[in-house]
Amino acid sequence: MMPCWYYEKKELKNTPSTLDGIDYETEMRYRKEGARFIIDTGSKMDLGYNTTATGVVYFHRFYMFHSFKQFPRYVTACCCLFLAGKVEETPKKCKDIIKTARGLLSDQKFTQFGEDPKEEVMTLERILLQTIKFDLQVEHPYNYLLKYAKCLKGDKTKLQKMVQMAWTFVNDSLCTTLALQWEPEIIAVALMYLAGKLSQFEVVDWVGRTSKHLRWWDMFVEDVTMELLEDICHQVLDLYSQSTTTVPDSPPLLPRGSQLPPSTPTKPTNGQEKSTTDMLPPTTNPAPPPEVPPYPYPAMPPTEPYAHGFPYTAPPIPAPHIAPPPPGPPPHIPAPPITVYPPPFPAPPHYPPIPPNPPNNFYTPPPNPSAPPPSLRPPFYNS
Repeated sequence: MMPCWYYEKKELKNTPSTLDGIDYETEMRYRKEGARFIIDTGSKMDLGYNTTATGVVYFHRFYMFHSFKQFPRYVTACCCLFLAGKVEETPKKCKDIIKTARGLLSDQKFTQFGEDPKEEVMTLERILLQTIKFDLQVEHPYNYLLKYAKCLKGDKTKLQKMVQMAWTFVNDSLCTTLALQWEPEIIAVALMYLAGKLSQFEVVDWVGRTSKHLRWWDMFVEDVTMELLEDICHQVLDLYSQSTTTVPDSPPLLPRGSQLPPSTPTKPTNGQEKSTTDMLPPTTNPAPPPEVPPYPYPAMPPTEPYAHGFPYTAPPIPAPHIAPPPPGPPPHIPAPPITVYPPPFPAPPHYPPIPPNPPNNFYTPPPNPSAPPPSLRPPFYNS
């Protein structure tokens, strides 16, 4: 039986990080930065949106059981992306992921990887697999978004714009804990609803509509209230209006062996121990590297044009199915003449039948004139 990965909001505020003294807002910032780092690293390595999204979901699930003080978020992010690449059949070498991460992180942040970054990631992979209980398959809202969009009727240009905006909202939702709260079908419906409001695309008709369907999403998901949809929308929109204040860049790391599960072997040192001076928070928040685009939105995301740093774009909605042409050639093209093949080869010539054997069914060889007479033959001659 697979575990349930959906939590109530009160459970999300009572995580191991909270018990370690990290307040809820700081933990959400760490989650957002880790998710953004996975997306940026996956984009630089040409990994698909499914791989990066799977890595982010692993990241959020992992920190429902472990603290950010115990496991640094950027090492965990590289480990989650490494495992997601193998699960989604787009594997990347661990050293290549670390090399890409080195280009995205500052020297201070990269010290989290210790003296042997590859060993850190490979060791953490075993802990990650145990934490997520080897439940590796993850569904995302992307496929549901395209499935639902094919059933909507209306102006194709506005529909395409709405789908593109909803696709971007799905990308942004990875930086929240929505994947720990609701199924991907509900997230897809909520963000399509938000994109429709912002792009002014009103759904008035859809394929398969019946009298019991008051809204278009009623034939895909049941018992979804407007309060639920608006709550999901607000969680995504809050990403664009969060204030930037000076906060600790990273929590002080605890000794790795103090909180590991009993089944996990601990190492005497891994290069992550810090002195008292290093454990103090910096006075200023260092600026992110230029490759990592910050959230540029003061409040609500613009509707036109909707410029965003995410590299993934929604694929175009395929055209409706067209029936194939009737069998046979078109009427204005004459049918080719029937090919007359040559007659088969003539029968082989007649051969005389093989004469039958003697009545005693014993082969009689022809006489040998040089053979001695029967009276002078040795006993073994006729044997």
